[in-house]
Amino acid sequence: MNFRLFRLAFAALAPAAALFLVAHEAPAQSLPATPAPAVSASPSPAPGASPAPVASPAPAASPPASPSPAPAAQAPAPVQTADPFGEPINLEGKKVVVAKGSANWDTAFDTLIDSLKALSTMLDKQGIKPAGNPMIVYTSTDDTGFTYLAEIPVEQEPKNLPKGMSMGQSPDGKALKFVHRGSYDNMDNTYEAITNHLDEKKLEAKDMFIEEYITDPLKTAEDKLVINVYVPLK
Repeated sequence: MNFRLFRLAFAALAPAAALFLVAHEAPAQSLPATPAPAVSASPSPAPGASPAPVASPAPAASPPASPSPAPAAQAPAPVQTADPFGEPINLEGKKVVVAKGSANWDTAFDTLIDSLKALSTMLDKQGIKPAGNPMIVYTSTDDTGFTYLAEIPVEQEPKNLPKGMSMGQSPDGKALKFVHRGSYDNMDNTYEAITNHLDEKKLEAKDMFIEEYITDPLKTAEDKLVINVYVPLK
């Protein structure tokens, strides 16, 4: 129970406790003494007469019932746990089909979507199903833009890959996992929090980071995106 609920429960119990103390601890008031009635001599009953019935004493009054304690405050509903932030994991390399690209920050998301769409279209034409979620591996960044590898895991290697596409392996090794939910425009806030986390823990990251799209970016509304961000460690 949090402090606020504790105070509410205490306030509810206080009046009941006061009534309980008044009923059980207040001294009983003395009643004025009533003089005993004079006893008059009564003639002895005639022989054979039945004696008058003796009145039964009145039952003692029941003690006042103790007030019932006020019901305790209800426990709060369970809160959905937050996504892990900075969870240590070990990335396993996967066979992926790759499309290299570069983009500026103003059109970053549209450029990334175009690369993933091109890979997805190529796989559909060859009847190859993805073996995992699409990924973007950022290989370099600067103030104006970045270079990247768009990757989709596959088990079957495609044939006759178009220009700009190739086969490769996704990054592996020790990394930290972070989760972003919502619009890609808000990714800056996530990466700022990631940077603060690395500084606080005094961790050194490699010169790359990976975004794994848990929701399909080609079909999901941008504000409903769920993206795992992996930061490989040195």
